[in-house]
Amino acid sequence: MDMARGWYRVLICVFLILMLGSSVFAKDDKINPKEPGVYIKTDKGLKRLLPNIVFDNEGAYCVESNNPAHFLLKNIEYFIFFGKYDFQLLTLNPMSLFQVSPLGKSVFIFGRNIDIELKQIGTDLYTVKPKGLLGRGYYSLWIEDSAWDFIID
Repeated sequence: MDMARGWYRVLICVFLILMLGSSVFAKDDKINPKEPGVYIKTDKGLKRLLPNIVFDNEGAYCVESNNPAHFLLKNIEYFIFFGKYDFQLLTLNPMSLFQVSPLGKSVFIFGRNIDIELKQIGTDLYTVKPKGLLGRGYYSLWIEDSAWDFIID
């Protein structure tokens, strides 16, 4: 009787350990964006960034602020590009206020490039991570005519 009770306790302990351990290993780290674009990987999933048009203002490349997305610094893990892009031209830049447009919108210019790590993880799927630490501020990922701007709080 004691032998059976001992095996029963061991079986219950193993079952509990497997159930608790499976919740740790069940986390799905697959990255599956549904549409081409640029995303920020946060602790809660993927958040899509909206593109902004880059224009030339008397020799300075600028964007008009168009209500960029806000993220907490602690929530940002890395950036994801899904689609066909020319990554030789990709830069991550802080943004600085340049002037106010005639329509009253703020116009920002690109600051000095921040070093990045680009890694292909699938067909037309890339991760981008800054080599250094990002701080709070207004940033943009820029390729050719498009810039995806965001604010880190």
